[in-house]
Amino acid sequence: MAVEKKFVQDGYIKASMDEYFAKQLSRAGYGGMELNRTPMGTQITVYAEKPGMVIGKAGKVIRKLTRDVDRLYDLDNPQIDAQEVKKPELNAQMMASRLASSIERGWYFRKAGHNTMRAIMNAGALGCEIVISGKLTGARSRVEKIVNGYIKHAGKPAEDIVDDGFAVAVKKLGTLGCRVRIIHPNAVLPDAYRMKTAEELAASGVVAPAEEAKSAGIEELVETEGAVAEAEETVVEAATEVEAESVEAAVEETSDAEVVAEETMAESADDESEATIEIVDGEERREVNNVWQHKHEGHDYWHPMARVHREG
Repeated sequence: MAVEKKFVQDGYIKASMDEYFAKQLSRAGYGGMELNRTPMGTQITVYAEKPGMVIGKAGKVIRKLTRDVDRLYDLDNPQIDAQEVKKPELNAQMMASRLASSIERGWYFRKAGHNTMRAIMNAGALGCEIVISGKLTGARSRVEKIVNGYIKHAGKPAEDIVDDGFAVAVKKLGTLGCRVRIIHPNAVLPDAYRMKTAEELAASGVVAPAEEAKSAGIEELVETEGAVAEAEETVVEAATEVEAESVEAAVEETSDAEVVAEETMAESADDESEATIEIVDGEERREVNNVWQHKHEGHDYWHPMARVHREG
């Protein structure tokens, strides 16, 4: 037999066996199976909510299942083992069967779906997706999807970390397909990461890069601060010298300006003292620097005669 045909046949046998167990063990709360081939034979592990019903009284049921599997699928020395599921809310096949049973008992599909979703997420699942398809509310078939949390749809993570379950609810209008996909709480997501603490790094003998960078940074900072301090001192000295020179120049300019002002005032005083006062039409007038000035009666100051006088 070719390798491709062998893979196809193995997959067909596993899928057929899963359907057989789901039909025979529906009352026991069937939750999936695992098939392992060993040199001693074929080991089949059946997960159920009630493993006692899988074994039966004195092992009657499990022996019947073993005979049927050997006859139907021609396996090499099949051995069936029943395992209990500790948390049925995290088993996709069990929750799909519960959802289908609720719908068959008359629950509204949306209420049944949300109750199932709430139970799964309260059990600690990272994500869940429930898809109900069929004649939900009318003559036309449609799909209702409920999603919560983180779920993967494609790629290898979708095969490794997503638990998939399917069940069928038979109604008067037709059958409804119920698919449940769950990501377990202990699943390692492809984009998950965790940063080690300083205690873990110290215990493993690895020096934290932050500490090395910190020590190197302190040394560089000390050297930089020393260079900066020297540069600041040089700049302060140069600024002090420039400031002193500017102060001296300002003082010299101020003294020169004062001398010029004093000379100007002295000249103006001399001109005023040399000016001859004339009386014209009962008004005192004088000429200073070629400008005629006059003084009003009752005032003791001179001003140019050309100034516009305000009336009143």
